[in-house]
Amino acid sequence: MTTLQRIRNHGVILLVVVGVAMLAFILGDFLNSGSSFFNRNRENVGVIAGHKVHYTEYETAKDQLTEVYKIESGSNDINEELSAQIRNQVWQMLLMDYTLREQAEKIGMDVTADELSELCIGTNPHQIIRQRRAFYDETGNFNRSALINFLNSLAQEPESQEQVANMQQAKNYWMYWENAVRLTYLQEKYVDLLSQLVTANPLDAKYAFEAGQTSVNVEFVEQPYFAVADSLVIVSESDIKKLYNARKEMYKRTPNRSLVYVSFPIEPSEADDTNVKNLMESLMNDFQTKDDVTAIVNSNSDILYDGRDFSETTIPAEYKDFAFGKGAKKGLCTELTYVDGTYAMARIMDCGYTKSDSVQLVLVSNGEGAEDVTLGWFQASDLQKNIAGPAFSGRKGSKFTVSTGMGEQTFKIADKSKPTPKVKLAILSRKVTPSSKTYGMIYNDAKQFSINNGTEELLRQVAQEQGLRITPVYGLDVNADKVNDLKNSRTIVRWAFDANNGQVSDVFECGNQFVVAAVTEVNEGDYRTLDEVRTELTIQATTDKKAEYLIAQLEGVNTLEEAATLFDADIQTAENITLASTRLGSAGIEPAVIGAALALDNNTTSAPVKGNAGVYMVRIGEKVVATGELNAEQEIRNMNMRTSYTIPYQAISLIEENAEVEDNRARFQ
Repeated sequence: MTTLQRIRNHGVILLVVVGVAMLAFILGDFLNSGSSFFNRNRENVGVIAGHKVHYTEYETAKDQLTEVYKIESGSNDINEELSAQIRNQVWQMLLMDYTLREQAEKIGMDVTADELSELCIGTNPHQIIRQRRAFYDETGNFNRSALINFLNSLAQEPESQEQVANMQQAKNYWMYWENAVRLTYLQEKYVDLLSQLVTANPLDAKYAFEAGQTSVNVEFVEQPYFAVADSLVIVSESDIKKLYNARKEMYKRTPNRSLVYVSFPIEPSEADDTNVKNLMESLMNDFQTKDDVTAIVNSNSDILYDGRDFSETTIPAEYKDFAFGKGAKKGLCTELTYVDGTYAMARIMDCGYTKSDSVQLVLVSNGEGAEDVTLGWFQASDLQKNIAGPAFSGRKGSKFTVSTGMGEQTFKIADKSKPTPKVKLAILSRKVTPSSKTYGMIYNDAKQFSINNGTEELLRQVAQEQGLRITPVYGLDVNADKVNDLKNSRTIVRWAFDANNGQVSDVFECGNQFVVAAVTEVNEGDYRTLDEVRTELTIQATTDKKAEYLIAQLEGVNTLEEAATLFDADIQTAENITLASTRLGSAGIEPAVIGAALALDNNTTSAPVKGNAGVYMVRIGEKVVATGELNAEQEIRNMNMRTSYTIPYQAISLIEENAEVEDNRARFQ
């Protein structure tokens, strides 16, 4: 289907569409039928707001999102990192779907069929539809005619199995974004309702207005905590326990593991380098002299020769001067070079001619009443070969017809860029990679290391003796997609949660290295233990004790001058401080001190105040009250506007937080 090809040619990265990835995907009737699927708890990926998410449901959603990404990006390459992002996005979609749906049903809120139709194909479609580049015109703007043509094509009768598959793919693509619109709009309606309910009142307006009306110049003396030696205060175990209990809810956690691992890089040996060099030298004569080098290059090179036309802007930078310089001519070859582990040489197969870099194509409509669609500008690499050939060889204004998966389609060459010099360049390139023999030797080294060092202590000791790098990992979550930046390391996560503390693993292959790991800590509790956060608590408890120490030092001190003399400090000034202020001059963010200052009577000095960075004494002069009058309605509007930025995030976060969610994805990843 032409539109699908346009999407592939002008793909955008799906996962950065603001708000869509979190909201897209509403489950169809198929997944809600067959209740027997959902009754087998051992096959449930999780439970969200009472709904059991079966493995089939999760995988179907993941496959759909993967296919949409492939269509929009124009690439079938789904690497490990992207696959992990898709899995996480699918889980977030399911969370949003079931939690928001539950809340909306409670209040009778829904998106009607008429609303959805207007949002998707109305005169002013939702931004999710307008952002799809499949429906853009040549100016880069949304074109409703392109959208209607796409939807009309979905109703065509397929003429082959290939057309059936393409049409089904296009239908799934549209259903995905239609569902995305419905869920996004449901969220917008829900948040809009909350915005009407959560509003400032006249008392809020009065306090907010007065907070900015009264200002004062503040003089203060600060004694920072770092000026007090740790030896001057004593922090007891009971102090730390008391602080831990007060902060315990901050230390909630999911089950996690800590481990260390040793890496064995899979790198080519000297013999591997020699073998590649010898191969390249043996091919040099044929590459330099034979008329047709296609078989030589495509059988031996990492870069295939397809006869493409290179311009000065598309040719690899290292060959630009060679191919477009003064002495460039057909048949000219470079010497064999070695750069960054790659042996290479190049030969000019043709030069001295010009071609356009890009063409503008229009899809000529074959249906009655349908409009031609301007597809935009394309380079040869953007197009299928059967389209690129006639598109770049034809004249401006001419038409050509090609056979595609959706039958014959006619294109018009609307315009072509100005022809520029081109060359055809064959590149014989071979990167030195580890041979199977080298691979086996490195694996055997890693295997012996695993077998001979069966405890964490031995692993650390021997690795250090052999100069091997030991990498620690802390707080590894059960749903982590990888360990640090190790490729294909989800298997290590699964192993770590089945292993005992101190256990050493077998060998894992993680991209370009073998890895042997050892579990160093097993945490199953709901809270981090006191010992785990002892350092953090000790720092805070020490700060609290220093505050008590400094406040005691200031006992009997009644003026700033006395405090300045006691601490050998300067009297500093912060001007025009109000209750709306966040910073106390050069002292930084000190809300408690600002509040204490504004609470003073005119021309008075405060008692010692415990701040974020130290202990303060402050003095104020005459408070200045602005003469403005309260406009309650305007103040309420301003407050509501500020609140509107936070309500969407807070509302959705609270809905998910309060929903009963059981996450069992670790069993299936």
